[in-house]
Amino acid sequence: MVLDQLASGLVYSSIIVLGSIGLSLVYSIAGFANFAHGDTMTIGAYTALVTFGAVGGIGGSVLGLPAGFFVALAVGIAMAALVAVVTEKLVYSGMDLDSIGLLIASIGLAFIYRALIQLGFSAQSTRYGIQSLRPIEALVPYGVRITEHDVAIFVSASLLVVGLHVLLQYSDLGRKMRAMADNPDLARVSGIRTERVKLWTWIIGAGLAGAGGVFLGLYSQLTPRMGFNLLLLIFAAVILGGIGSVYGAMLGGFLIGMINQLTPLLSDIGIPIGIEYANAIAFVIMVVVLLVRPNGIAGEAT
Repeated sequence: MVLDQLASGLVYSSIIVLGSIGLSLVYSIAGFANFAHGDTMTIGAYTALVTFGAVGGIGGSVLGLPAGFFVALAVGIAMAALVAVVTEKLVYSGMDLDSIGLLIASIGLAFIYRALIQLGFSAQSTRYGIQSLRPIEALVPYGVRITEHDVAIFVSASLLVVGLHVLLQYSDLGRKMRAMADNPDLARVSGIRTERVKLWTWIIGAGLAGAGGVFLGLYSQLTPRMGFNLLLLIFAAVILGGIGSVYGAMLGGFLIGMINQLTPLLSDIGIPIGIEYANAIAFVIMVVVLLVRPNGIAGEAT
């Protein structure tokens, strides 16, 4: 059972990590906590749902997933990024507000996104038209009951995280993004086109969120509140890892996801806490971190 929970934790953590990275990126560059981030994940998921309905039958399959699903994943990522960029250009950039004002505006936008999705798809849950798989037979004797779909989620998310790492560390855009995160004023006077860097930050952050939303829909199901329901866990992960630290967000997302999935094991050692308290435990950890180490595990002191 422990191995099964660890495997499930890896899959669930990979989804939270994608959402956490996007939120941390936007916070580092744009300078405010985007509460519409969770609903951006939902946009990616429902865009993939529509796209997969149109192209789901094309090609072969990879890890039990039709090739059309990966096409839908790419379209979901693109749509989430497009919505974020349009929102930045039409709403955020035109507001003469501080970080708190932008935060409040993002809450309002989250309600708008969610209402539009609910109008278009109803409040009922739905799933991708993908046949469920049985657990991988080779792992069942060890008590691990994950499917090829779970493996696909973990592998795809890992590739996206590695790609982001390469971008941040070895590309010109990545160096500019790190410079802006460290000191936006100095980056501006050094000749960096900060508005262009901010635009790419929205594209990358929202794109990763869209990917996380698509995988979340595959992992469980799609509902208009799916991204919002995960948002607080994502915030807990970002705070635990260190606000503004992308690599801290990765670590925080991994820890929060693992803690969430390992919570049922507490009842096996005599602590009467079930899976229904998993989110509460994550928030208790977040509060403790804020009290003891406000800058998080990898964040810089502020």
